[in-house]
Amino acid sequence: MSNRDDDGTDRTTVPVWEQRFRAPRVSLPDWADEAPDHALFVSNATGTYELYAWDRATGAQRQVTDRPNGTTDGVLTPDGRDIWWFDDTDGDEFGVWRRQPFGGGDDVTAVPGLEPSYPAGLALGRDGTAVVGRSTDEDGSTVHVVLPGAEAPVEIYRHRESGGVGDLSYDSTLIAVEHTEHGDAMHSALRVVRTDGSTVAELDDTKGGTKELGLDVLGFAPVAGDSRLLVGHQRRGRWEPMIWDPVAGTETELAIDLPGDVSADWYPDGSALLIGHSFEARSELWRYDIGARALTRVETPAGSVSGATARPDGTIEYLWSSAAQPSAVRSTGGGVVLDPPGARAPESVPVETVWVDGPAGRIHALVQKPAGGEGPFPTIFEIHGGPTWHDSDSFAAGPAAWVDHGYAVVRVNYRGSTGYGREWTDALKHRVGLIELEDIAAVREWAVSSGLADPERIVLSGGSWGGYLTLLGLGVQPEAWALGLAAVPVADYVTAYEDEMEALKAMDRTLLGGTPEEVPERFAASSPLTYVDSVRAPVYISAGVNDPRCPIRQIDNYVERLVARDAVHEVYRYDAGHGSLVVEERIKQVALEIDFVRRHLG
Repeated sequence: MSNRDDDGTDRTTVPVWEQRFRAPRVSLPDWADEAPDHALFVSNATGTYELYAWDRATGAQRQVTDRPNGTTDGVLTPDGRDIWWFDDTDGDEFGVWRRQPFGGGDDVTAVPGLEPSYPAGLALGRDGTAVVGRSTDEDGSTVHVVLPGAEAPVEIYRHRESGGVGDLSYDSTLIAVEHTEHGDAMHSALRVVRTDGSTVAELDDTKGGTKELGLDVLGFAPVAGDSRLLVGHQRRGRWEPMIWDPVAGTETELAIDLPGDVSADWYPDGSALLIGHSFEARSELWRYDIGARALTRVETPAGSVSGATARPDGTIEYLWSSAAQPSAVRSTGGGVVLDPPGARAPESVPVETVWVDGPAGRIHALVQKPAGGEGPFPTIFEIHGGPTWHDSDSFAAGPAAWVDHGYAVVRVNYRGSTGYGREWTDALKHRVGLIELEDIAAVREWAVSSGLADPERIVLSGGSWGGYLTLLGLGVQPEAWALGLAAVPVADYVTAYEDEMEALKAMDRTLLGGTPEEVPERFAASSPLTYVDSVRAPVYISAGVNDPRCPIRQIDNYVERLVARDAVHEVYRYDAGHGSLVVEERIKQVALEIDFVRRHLG
């Protein structure tokens, strides 16, 4: 058996942790409703994440996009003839939709007449109707409709608060719009409109002074003459689905008695739902028969299902992984559906579940330890982004790299994380950042007292919101952390608010209760810049110079304060946005972090 990959690389000379990053991987393939053999997926096969077209009837695959910083946002038209993909500049997320024939050909501007913007949803109809959501600093949120044969798009919706396109009905007559006109960017309301923008019906769980009940569009029924809309709601303290018919004015609750959050998607004939169930950092699938109100388990291995789709033949295809096993697109019909070329990623160690008593209830943490080693270990607290997200029992090359180097890895699903009920997620208000750090501190105390972590060698690390919590933690809890690794972080909250994309400004107003001018004390209390002079640990920061989410100017402000007092730090800036889609760039970033920790931690 050869030790060389398809590109000729000798795997025996490449560290295992790098092999995990370089191993080709694929996303769950999307397929065209009217042409199920036409599929679209994302892969890093060339070393950069790009879109690929797959003709399942012939097995032929081809690369659709080829850009220096990669491409991941793409949609098939329902007839399978074209691929729409979002074209931004070097990861800045600001651009326009392009269109390319499924079989290959020149890219054209999908909607002439629309200026570049941040994307805010896209829905394509079987008759050629296109509904495009946009967001800009000047206009707020807008929705535009392009009818078949029309020469130009027509604006049908506009509001200063964040919103966007949820879905388009089967017959292209109804459009579901998610909006936050009430001012709570964490909890959307729904409006169904006609293609001329006139309102059909409203569904708003934030009325009556309760802003903590959100709604989510899951999709119109994929059946002709059917106006049912699948909606996610939080009326019982967690995410779960219901069926709303905006034309008939009916709401149908579903008898799905499962703990944790529940999502759903339609089977192709509209008679059943494919249920995604997330509970305590793991997930599984179920089939719900709408007529019989019956729930049946879809067998999947223990771990995490990060996406699933019901095919016309009744089989389920799903993207699965665990902390130990790399991801694969599997089918209930048996076997792996889409196997990328090249060597499979090396396995890692399983994750262990830990529950720690915290200031507001039990905190769920996930732990990985070096195989065969005994604590106390040097330990990386790898903090997830979002903040409305959660770490799960799924494969991740970053944490696995640290385990390979002899570190224990602890991941904390702090207050603000999803998957533990609405109250846990919505606890993140006003004392932003400080709340999460209280939970992280409780888990740190457990890690030390249990003998897992060496108290003198604990590193706080994270990207995006995790990078923000890293910088904030180094200043608020300076004695707790030996080092800090912050990737694409919020560092100066006020300047970040001034420069970030409009949708994130709305989120910050929700989290902190206003703008920096309205609640300056809250922005100050939650900003890492406020505590920068208290930072004692060496800190490493990496940032994308085109990042619209955590812009570079506010990071430069923080670094200038470190420089002014000769604080030990290093900064790495790279030409991309909020992270990189280039494999070698990602490997470089991890290698720099490992080297930084080695030099300063020993």
